[in-house]
Amino acid sequence: MVWSWVAMVSRWGPLVGLAPRCLWLLGAVLLMDASARPANHSSTRERAANREENEILPPDHLNGVKLEMDGHLNRGFHQEVFLGKDLGGFDEDVEPRRSRRKLMVIFSKVDVNTDRKISAKEMQRWIMEKTAEHFQEAMEESKTHFRAVDPDGDGHVSWDEYKVKFLASKGHSEKEVADAIRLNEELKVDEETQEVLENLKDRWYQADSPPADLLLTEEEFLSFLHPEHSRGMLRFMVKEIVRDLGEAGSSLAGAPGPGDQRQGPGIAGKSGKVLWESQPGCGLIHSRLTDQDGDKQLSLPEFISLPVGTVENQQGQDIDDNWVKDRKKEFEELIDSNHDGIVTAEELESYMDPMNEYNALNEAKQMIAVADENQNHHLEPEEVLKYSEFFTGSKLVDYARSVHEEF
Repeated sequence: MVWSWVAMVSRWGPLVGLAPRCLWLLGAVLLMDASARPANHSSTRERAANREENEILPPDHLNGVKLEMDGHLNRGFHQEVFLGKDLGGFDEDVEPRRSRRKLMVIFSKVDVNTDRKISAKEMQRWIMEKTAEHFQEAMEESKTHFRAVDPDGDGHVSWDEYKVKFLASKGHSEKEVADAIRLNEELKVDEETQEVLENLKDRWYQADSPPADLLLTEEEFLSFLHPEHSRGMLRFMVKEIVRDLGEAGSSLAGAPGPGDQRQGPGIAGKSGKVLWESQPGCGLIHSRLTDQDGDKQLSLPEFISLPVGTVENQQGQDIDDNWVKDRKKEFEELIDSNHDGIVTAEELESYMDPMNEYNALNEAKQMIAVADENQNHHLEPEEVLKYSEFFTGSKLVDYARSVHEEF
């Protein structure tokens, strides 16, 4: 037995001797790898600045609101009001079978009376419920952001306190900005930042409930970040959109509307007034319309205006044509409630109000109509799965083959 043990040691001896050298070599490799990777301090600082800026700036996009802050249509609106907090749960890389099951679970929740069909009333109730979820998320985020701009924790934030935090997020020294404001000295900021500051100050004034003291409470700060939470701020947002769409010398793409006709290089309306003017060398058609009478209303050509630019290929022209088509449909069928060809600020405000039950019912009917292949004014499992891209943003394949087992 002793001899066998000695023989075993003699066989393993060379390998045992290698162990310290292997450990030393591994340590050297790890040390070289760590030293070869430069410390990414700049990107860390940039991420921190971006995170800080995102915490205090009003978001460009509001979930569950039909128009963006710049007046563009919210392309993800249908998914937002159908999925609620599950908005990110249907990514393309998720296993399709799991996504189909998840979609059918949602179907069963919407289908309150369990008749395997979704009615407009059931969809309306669901839309209101999912919109409330987005509201709750916004409130929770706003509380966190309020703490970031209220360092002394007194429950109020002044415009100067906010301006210090905003400019600090833009790379300025927080102490230097605070000192300059305290001493009433001029702040040196670039033109773009100054313009953003002026817009933010207008919004700050609007969010400050009477009697105005330029101090925002937590509730007022929520309205500042999310105007959809306040009737007054929603009205302010509508006025901004009407102003921007009505006053801009915008560009239009697409075909003449009903009753319009081409006149030489342009397109004239029934009144003979030139609505759209084509430009040589490009497919773009420019509008010269503005809200000239200052009536704070939107006509159809104003509402379907496009950003100024040029269309250099057919694909770009097709995108512009679809833009005009979508906005024209939205204007005529949903926003212009009395169908007089003019959208007032009141009509636009009603349309944009995410908690408007009448709008939710209209939206429910519209969503059902998209997928209602058998024209029974209800949604059935097969239809929801077939049009999954509309409801979830992802196309779930093999819907027909698996619909019964999934449900």
